[in-house]
Amino acid sequence: MINAIEEKQFPTIDGGVCAAEGFRANGVNCGLNSDKNKNDLGLVVCDVMCNAAAVYTTNKVKGAPLLVTKEHLAACGGRTRGFIANSKNANTCNADGVEKAEMMCSLAAKALGVDPKEIVVASTGVIGQILPIEPVARHIEELAAGLSPENHGRAANAIMTTDTVMKEIAVEFELGGRACRMGGMAKGSGMIHPNMATTLNFITTDAAVSPEMLQRALSDVVKVTYNCLSVDGDTSTNDCVLLMASGLAGNDEITAECADYSEFRSALYFVMMNLTRMLAKDGEGASKLIECKCSGAPSLDCAITVAKSVIRSPLVKCAFFGEDANWGRILCAVGYAEADFDIDRVDVDISSEKGTVSVCRQGAGIEFSEEEAAKVLSADEIFIMIDLHQGECSAKAWGCDLTYDYVKINGDYRT
Repeated sequence: MINAIEEKQFPTIDGGVCAAEGFRANGVNCGLNSDKNKNDLGLVVCDVMCNAAAVYTTNKVKGAPLLVTKEHLAACGGRTRGFIANSKNANTCNADGVEKAEMMCSLAAKALGVDPKEIVVASTGVIGQILPIEPVARHIEELAAGLSPENHGRAANAIMTTDTVMKEIAVEFELGGRACRMGGMAKGSGMIHPNMATTLNFITTDAAVSPEMLQRALSDVVKVTYNCLSVDGDTSTNDCVLLMASGLAGNDEITAECADYSEFRSALYFVMMNLTRMLAKDGEGASKLIECKCSGAPSLDCAITVAKSVIRSPLVKCAFFGEDANWGRILCAVGYAEADFDIDRVDVDISSEKGTVSVCRQGAGIEFSEEEAAKVLSADEIFIMIDLHQGECSAKAWGCDLTYDYVKINGDYRT
């Protein structure tokens, strides 16, 4: 059951996507990005074949890299050696897109001495522009030669587009008495909306988990992390989450639900939840991270629907940018959520590190200090707490405020 995921804290470690045993990474500027200080081509590989799982965008328009990745994973029985990824060009809506994506895999495979089917591919950037393969071909040997666990940051930099910061995390946990590690990297800043977004997400672990249980865990956790993320309401074409497990930690392989599976899924939630928060906080032009928690819901789906409805409301986003405690916009977004509950029992509080202000009780406004509310909203992380008082389920959603800079960034994104 999805609501059985236990939210636990895990010790964080360095290493990002290479914190787990057996993984190496690198990133270079191959010329897709004219800024030579910005990497645009990344490669992450494992010393052994990994069990793998993936989740993809729900957009009917899917980038060619997703089609190739799905085919390669299927051909290898849910296993892969690693991935090559580029930024600046999405390789989407192009007549030669699949050919170019296959060529990227072949170039990486040749440099590594493996079968092309053992490599998957991801791209992000402008849609509808032909991807030149020549820059990739010219720099693939350099990329492969520089593979190292220490170069995880170079790979994380290579997938950034309008991101202002790299997004990495790694944790330690224990399965069956064996120390295990899990690390991830993500990119995404705009065109982000639930049901996957313009995000590329890569997570690696040295835990031994079967492909079937990896997929089950990933699908469960995606529902309550990345799919509860919204920056601007646009669902992109190239989103994917790839989870790779090398098994080098030496634990007994997880092949069914058990205590170790629950611990693994909790670690995965911790990694993906923190990456989700990073993605929301770095939304294009954003000045505030907004987290909405809906509790007291009759079902998990109801809690998710309400929290997502609030987090993606443009009016709520604008009010928080202006540090205006316009709680009516929150209740309005709760009210149009496509879920079944009694609005007359709903409470709303707004909080931050600077305090908490209660603004609504039993579906109606209550008196509060506008001065105190403005102080609460002046923080850069804002929490909306909604209690439906109609059940035991809860869920969180993450987003950001809507600022003038969002329009500036997207007004000339292509040119």
